[in-house]
Amino acid sequence: MELPTPADLRQRRTELGLTQSELAETAEVSQPLIARIEGGDVDPRLSTLRRIVNALETAESDVVRAEDLMNEAVVSVAPDDPVKEAARKMEEEAYSQLAVIQDGIPVGSISQSDLVHLDSEARDEPIEGHMSESFPTVSKDATLDEISNLLEHYKAVMITEAGETVGIITEADVAARFS
Repeated sequence: MELPTPADLRQRRTELGLTQSELAETAEVSQPLIARIEGGDVDPRLSTLRRIVNALETAESDVVRAEDLMNEAVVSVAPDDPVKEAARKMEEEAYSQLAVIQDGIPVGSISQSDLVHLDSEARDEPIEGHMSESFPTVSKDATLDEISNLLEHYKAVMITEAGETVGIITEADVAARFS
């Protein structure tokens, strides 16, 4: 078993958005002790370190991550699909936008607003010529705060693992989680 270093404890605490006081209260130790441990000034007893690590693990289990929110079934189109295919899928699935994915990698997006201005001849053209920028991508361990910030500017967030698309999150997914 490898024990966390003071830097590890500080990093984990800050990633979870906890103050030293909040961590101290949860671990039932004093805030100055947390500060001294993180600063490397004190070598805590194993029982104290265990309480701090347990408090961090409890806080971490309360964090909502992309993996908890994402839809694994990503309805998408390919860049060389005809525009009419995107329109058909949007209507069929009742979606206002779709991810454009090539070989598992998000390369763009297409929305109803992209299609509204097209004439009937463009319906047979490849999506590639009419798509917008890709939705941003995050890993499965991205937090709800990170995802919410992105959703303020984009219609969806893609979840990728080793470069491959594994899920998608929209505002509706976040709202459904908390309703």
